[in-house]
Amino acid sequence: MDPYVIDVPFPIRALIVRGFILPRRPAASAEAYETIWTEDGSPLIVISERTRAALEAHAGVPVGLAMRYAQPSIENGIDALLRRCGSFEELTVVPMYPQYAMASTKTVEDAVDAALRERGIVYRFVPPFYDDAGYLDAMQARIAPALGDAQYVLFSYHGIPKRHLRKTDPTGKHCLSSADCCELPSAAHATCYRHQCIVTTRLLAQRLGLDSQAHGLAYQSRLGGGWLRPYTDFELAELPKRGIERIAVICPAFVADCLETLEEIDMRGRKTFLDAGGKSFTYVPCLNDDPQWIEALANLCATPQITVG
Repeated sequence: MDPYVIDVPFPIRALIVRGFILPRRPAASAEAYETIWTEDGSPLIVISERTRAALEAHAGVPVGLAMRYAQPSIENGIDALLRRCGSFEELTVVPMYPQYAMASTKTVEDAVDAALRERGIVYRFVPPFYDDAGYLDAMQARIAPALGDAQYVLFSYHGIPKRHLRKTDPTGKHCLSSADCCELPSAAHATCYRHQCIVTTRLLAQRLGLDSQAHGLAYQSRLGGGWLRPYTDFELAELPKRGIERIAVICPAFVADCLETLEEIDMRGRKTFLDAGGKSFTYVPCLNDDPQWIEALANLCATPQITVG
């Protein structure tokens, strides 16, 4: 029911959620989660907690953890951190999404803003880090050893509806106005998910020495039409037809492995590719609690930002 996720008027949103999503999606999601569940619980929660603990040890300051739609909630995460600290002068908030999107970054910012203003806490947000050198270096170090004899690297990002790009465009006229809009300088790029995905892909390909024929970009996890293309599942089915039999897949929009990476890509995506005639499928895990990423994350948190609250 988050208006930043299903961005239509409340009555229509309620109809979509109650009439189409709730009757079917929970059972399907539960079945998918069963395939990746661990003895310790959800991989996303487990990995996020390991990341939190590693960052706290590295940075030497208390670090809390919160989930936008699960537990610990944002409110509970803040309260738990307050109980540990007693008080603090300023809170640094890190939305764990490298690329900005209305349905991820924006909804977290608004929820955190409401919770912290209510408590009178001064805070600052770490902006999207899609082009941060530390993040990119950690990604390069994660990807390079896994490539092996792969002919092709597919960078798969979480999909969003095209209309979200237009809604977050501060100019109101740039995003999707032309085929090359993401290549043309614009203030819209600060909140343009598509532009930031393209930049991340380009910078990683440069670091990995991949030419234009050896890599591609696609979007996964779509719900309905009008979403960003090309679609990851379509690409995985088409690549073998182009003679590409050995691939590596990485998901740079995710910093922690979760349902969308472990089940959708490493399981279903692998099957799609191999059933289409592919011979070798390598899934490159997310950064998770990799020490190089923890150091980069600590540096991001230490970079001065605009204080709010």
